[in-house]
Amino acid sequence: MNKKIVVALGRSAFGETFPEQKKNVKLAAKAIADITEEGYQVIITHSNGQQLGMVHSAMTEFSRMDSRYTVAPMSLCSAMSQGYIGYDLQNAIRTELLKRGLFRTVSTIITQVKVSPFDKAFSNPTKIIGRVMDAQEAAAEERKGNYVVETDGGYRRIVASPTPIDIYEIDAIRTLSDAGQVVIAAGGGGIPVLEQDTVLKGASAVIEKDLTAGKLAELTGADTLLFLTGTAKAARFFGTATEQTLSSVSLDEAKSYVSDGSFSTSGMLPKFTAAISFLESGAGKKVIITNLLSALDGIHEKTGTMIL
Repeated sequence: MNKKIVVALGRSAFGETFPEQKKNVKLAAKAIADITEEGYQVIITHSNGQQLGMVHSAMTEFSRMDSRYTVAPMSLCSAMSQGYIGYDLQNAIRTELLKRGLFRTVSTIITQVKVSPFDKAFSNPTKIIGRVMDAQEAAAEERKGNYVVETDGGYRRIVASPTPIDIYEIDAIRTLSDAGQVVIAAGGGGIPVLEQDTVLKGASAVIEKDLTAGKLAELTGADTLLFLTGTAKAARFFGTATEQTLSSVSLDEAKSYVSDGSFSTSGMLPKFTAAISFLESGAGKKVIITNLLSALDGIHEKTGTMIL
């Protein structure tokens, strides 16, 4: 086990409800077990968009029912989502590995990620979260200093998406991985925190999980960064008449695609941004983008998009 890989699971690995998540993580577990059998040290990170929204909405409704309680801050909702996603995922992976005669401890680490209080994202929020509100509720949110945006059916809260700078639990992640454990960390991009002397204060934000996946791969010294998303390959100008499927992409090409608007209508922009940063952190690294069912074929370069 001398090859290290960071696997970033997209939202398709979980679904939108508790039953869907229980079912879908079994597919994710098979992909992780396949990679483990190949001799990789596996570190997993994952999306939490649907789950974070559900937790935030539930905690908000709870505060409305009982005036003794306040609305849960975003950092707390992020921690909750990391915990319950990790619980389902680590048990599914453990079960799949044992079925194959492999024993690996699977651990979930509640992970905090450093962001800057001066990040421009805090004055230009982009991440929509939570339930749909009416105009009166939206006005109340704005009086608290929160941002809202008009959507179909009403208004929703919108929060910043700052750049990840560092991962506070990185030493624990490295230690467990080097000990042969399968590690789940930095779920949903990690809990965004601001460093104030010796105190870490949760930020009202959601970090782009793909950028944190790249930072996690860089800081753990991974050889490969694998994005498992909803498509077999990445594509430029997705969904348009000029759509172009990508198989092999050089670092220079990746940079040009990020700057020329190739991914303005898809979720590939943060993946390519993370890929560039990771590949520039050292020689001999590669990034793979493919879907959940093609994980092993992607590693063997039989399918997917390779960025080298």
